[in-house]
Amino acid sequence: MSYLSSSKTIKSLLAALFASAMLLSAGLSLAEPVLRVSAIPDEAPTELQRKFKPLGDYLEKKLGMKVEFTPVTDYAASVEGLVNNKLDMVWFGGFTFIQAKTRSHNQVVPLVQREEDEKFKSVFITTKAEITRLEDLKGKTFSFGSESSTSGHLMPRSYLLAAKINPDTDMKRIAFSGAHDATVAAVAGGKVDAGVLNISVWEKLLAQGRVDPKVVRVFYTTPGYFDYNWTVRSDMNPGLRKKLTDAFLALDRANPQDKEILDLQRATRFIPTKAENYNNIEDAARHAGLLK
Repeated sequence: MSYLSSSKTIKSLLAALFASAMLLSAGLSLAEPVLRVSAIPDEAPTELQRKFKPLGDYLEKKLGMKVEFTPVTDYAASVEGLVNNKLDMVWFGGFTFIQAKTRSHNQVVPLVQREEDEKFKSVFITTKAEITRLEDLKGKTFSFGSESSTSGHLMPRSYLLAAKINPDTDMKRIAFSGAHDATVAAVAGGKVDAGVLNISVWEKLLAQGRVDPKVVRVFYTTPGYFDYNWTVRSDMNPGLRKKLTDAFLALDRANPQDKEILDLQRATRFIPTKAENYNNIEDAARHAGLLK
């Protein structure tokens, strides 16, 4: 091969490589931004995705960017996903927010909560006639939800301890169902004598006719406490953070489409929140030895 033809070949290859690099660069720069969203798996993944779909569509319009919901396998995965930049926004319970706050060294920010989350509650349920108060749980089998659940474990445990009942030593056996609806199924199916779950899921299951209140009944409702919120990392673009906050606060029950979103989220409306609201939950977690 002559020097001239060799030179032309090299130039052609360089030109092709340069064109490919330009196309790749253009493709990357034009890639559609995506808001990666998830939630603690306190209900079945299919239910979480069903609840989020209208909200995700709404946020896409408000933000002008794609919104993707990715379910996670357990509560810890939701925390690690946000802390390690694999997720951008997560629906946390109060305890998982505290875990994320601790894991990230205060590099997460709670944006909004439902109005209901200012005074959230848990309900203790049973099928046994002899169980009418917390003290009756001594010597019984019992199910919490997930070990990292605020309303299905941490706060109920704190109220049990306040009633001088240590679940680990005073009960015959404790289990962790993994989700609120699974706790109801365990109690209704006779796998345990009693259990506890958040009041929101309990009321939803009643409304859907998925539980018979003549068979499974509430025997104790806790006092109110702060719980769920939508959380992002503190390094999120301030403009995007404001757009997200404004979008949630703009949801109005008077608008039929907004009402559908709020109903699925079991919310009257969304309100601003702040990290300090969850100090009591952090104290309860440390007292119970659950914060690592």
